[in-house]
Amino acid sequence: MAFQTSVHLEDSKAAYRLNPKVKKFTLRDNGFVETASGNFQFERLLEAVPNSGDGFKLKIIVNRELNKLKLSITDMSGLRLVNIFKNDKNQMIQEKFYFQMQTLIDREVFEAE
Repeated sequence: MAFQTSVHLEDSKAAYRLNPKVKKFTLRDNGFVETASGNFQFERLLEAVPNSGDGFKLKIIVNRELNKLKLSITDMSGLRLVNIFKNDKNQMIQEKFYFQMQTLIDREVFEAE
């Protein structure tokens, strides 16, 4: 998956792009970790039942220039992409995804399109 200026997960209600005001310290303050290549990576588990170990992995990577990103939701191994919006049984996980993304919007990391 290549870096993009705007990302939209299949069947999701919103698309996201980086806030033009985002800074490296803002990313670090919000849980992003700088990788060896200089990119910033954010990973969170999306679980219907907290601490169950049963859910999906939200992964966001921002490039070092802070102008493009990647966004994916995978199985727990991180190898297979998953569409959490396809099935209504994932309603709680969808809500947690939207809550996490809204938190990052409120903290001026992202903007919704």
